[in-house]
Amino acid sequence: MRIPSSYLVQFHEPEGYLDFARFGPPSFAVVDTTARLVEASAAAGPSTVDDLMRQELRAKAAVARLCRGDTDHVTLLPNTSTGLFQAALGVSGEVLVSSGEFPANTYPWARSPSVDVSWLPPGPVTADVVREALTPETVALSVSAVDFRTGYRADLAALREVVGDRLLVVDGIQGFGVVDEPWEVADVLVVGGQKWVRAGWSTGFMTLSDRALSRLDPVLSGWTGAEDAGLFDNGIHPVGEGAAGWSITNLSPVASEALAAGLELVELAGVEAIFDRVVERSDELAEVIRAVGGEVVSAVDRRAGILAFTLPGHPPSVVGAALADAGVTATVRPEHVRLSPHASTTGETVARFAAALKEMRGPAAVVVPSGSAGSVGSVGSAGSAGSAGFERAGAVTAEVLNALVPTVNSLAAALGPGTEVVLHDLGALPNSIIAIAGDLTGRKVGGPMTDLLLGLVRRGTTQDLAGYETYAPDGRVIHSSTVFLRDERGVAVGCLCVNREPGLDRGPEPAAVVRAAGAPVEVFPGDVDTLQRVLVERAVAAVGVPVELMKKSHKSQVVKVLDEAGLFLIRDSVDYLAGVLGVTRYTIYNYLNEIRA
Repeated sequence: MRIPSSYLVQFHEPEGYLDFARFGPPSFAVVDTTARLVEASAAAGPSTVDDLMRQELRAKAAVARLCRGDTDHVTLLPNTSTGLFQAALGVSGEVLVSSGEFPANTYPWARSPSVDVSWLPPGPVTADVVREALTPETVALSVSAVDFRTGYRADLAALREVVGDRLLVVDGIQGFGVVDEPWEVADVLVVGGQKWVRAGWSTGFMTLSDRALSRLDPVLSGWTGAEDAGLFDNGIHPVGEGAAGWSITNLSPVASEALAAGLELVELAGVEAIFDRVVERSDELAEVIRAVGGEVVSAVDRRAGILAFTLPGHPPSVVGAALADAGVTATVRPEHVRLSPHASTTGETVARFAAALKEMRGPAAVVVPSGSAGSVGSVGSAGSAGSAGFERAGAVTAEVLNALVPTVNSLAAALGPGTEVVLHDLGALPNSIIAIAGDLTGRKVGGPMTDLLLGLVRRGTTQDLAGYETYAPDGRVIHSSTVFLRDERGVAVGCLCVNREPGLDRGPEPAAVVRAAGAPVEVFPGDVDTLQRVLVERAVAAVGVPVELMKKSHKSQVVKVLDEAGLFLIRDSVDYLAGVLGVTRYTIYNYLNEIRA
């Protein structure tokens, strides 16, 4: 189905934008509407507030049309989480929820004092999975219409049939506006408007079926959800009729009309036409991925607008950094890179993505080895996290880094006494120092990088750092700068660091080196064991509970902190941490899988 040009001209996101599953840049109509209403509110008069509040009716009407319902069953919300919390606090009994859901659809149920959560296994929430988990005590199923990781589109009609007369709660944020689902089968449908609807933040809605209205207790129903809300008689009024009774307070009328404008554009194009266009672009992106040896790991059959992929030999963080350098916006997760095109995505964006991937067809500059904790997949299947060092790209990279070794001594000599110059090879982590001149930090060739650099490499944030303040092992203040060295594809393969005593700087101190109160101090370990010990001690201290008193949640938090810090890039770090926390190495693997899920 052809998408109308009158729809497409409403959008002009930057070339290379492929992240609509995270945020959809609003249309011109939404931006203009927002500006117009803000201007109107700035010139407030006797009727301004009443006029603005009427925008809520327009938004509700658009929701009702797209959901094939009526406005009596619609209420507006500022976000998805609010609606899910309202549903969770209003129900009593056993609720089925997948542990792999986006947290917005897990925390409300876990936090509700009246809900007994029965966790479904991570993975597609199918009719068979739900049927096997149902018990006589089950009162509801909560599910995402589209899984945020895999892009799997739940079969809502089949789930409705399986749960029968129980409540079906649907988080529709990753599907509404891009797929035409039978939304009317949901008892509770909650949608945020900032993604595929492209209405901006603080926009959203909830629809409630008659079944939901009769069974859910409107715990979070405020004064605007009561009968005779404008009658201030010092009393508490009964809950209003229909979905209106779930209103908590007046929402922003600017947000209401922005939502209306976004939804009306969806109507203009037609959801089917939007979906066809998204599928077309997704297929083009998938073809590019496969052409360079990549693998599409998201749903293929029951899909919506999400396309996740991996590139063998290249950690997702490295792929994401290369895409960002090429002007491509995507979501990078530990296990994959996620793309999400919209109907307005252009062929030029696909071409830009293709050019970026082709630059990475050679061996990776930094490769997570089999058995490292660098990705969820390898953690789950390998025998030891960090069991081998990183492998560097071919001879070209090695020659370039080796050629820089003599420069280290020359640069240190030129900068004079009190200066230390260090050259790191990121392909030799964690023992990355291949040349060092000066003894400001007391390190030697073969020593590890600092905790700061290790964390940057783990997170893939290899931006140059200029003029920051830190401390030498003996407590002296030093000023440091780090420049990352990149191969012909723009991938960081090494870094050159200069450390110097502040008294040797020429001219006034740059503002960038002023250390903020409480800022972390960089550690310059002399060996890997010291680096490992410092990272673990710091993580334990950050959690604030002695190891002997830690519960599972505390130990999991320690693992999370250390994962972000890059500990698991160090050989045998899982065994070391397991010993400190008093658990098995497989428990650490489980924590990692849960965290990265």
